[in-house]
Amino acid sequence: MSDRIYPDEPADGFPEPPVEFEDREGRAIEVRPYEDGDVEALVAMYDAFDPADRAQGIPPSTEERIRDWLELIVDEGHNVIAWHGDAVAGHATLVPDGAEAYELAIFVTQEYQRAGIGGRLIRALLGHGASQGVEHVWLTVERWNRAAVALYEDVGFERSGTESFELEMSLRLG
Repeated sequence: MSDRIYPDEPADGFPEPPVEFEDREGRAIEVRPYEDGDVEALVAMYDAFDPADRAQGIPPSTEERIRDWLELIVDEGHNVIAWHGDAVAGHATLVPDGAEAYELAIFVTQEYQRAGIGGRLIRALLGHGASQGVEHVWLTVERWNRAAVALYEDVGFERSGTESFELEMSLRLG
């Protein structure tokens, strides 16, 4: 395993999807694991993704790159999608890093942001990951993104390292 630091105490209590809830806007949201037929809906979501919401080079910005990126993360990782009817509201993924750990990435489309979906999406992803045997999860976030840092801390992530403009956070699943 890498020299990444994880909390001593495991976090638990994450719901395994499917998870249904009403967001702050009163919309019915369902979070469920990725299925093979979901790829076109994800491509459409990422193709329309606001460039201002891209961070650290992801999601990619062209359809071809989006497809290549999705092929990698859905084949190797664990993925959940937040649905509002037939519309994709968000996607979260755990991608193996080759060191017995998984990197978390989450994306919520602009029209669904600040509605309480991100936290539910992350919790459902962690529940899904735990059911698949995932034990160590980490992420990086731009240190000035206070809303994201607060969200990750609320879910149970702890600060574990810093690199220039990025903050690394980690979590141990129970």
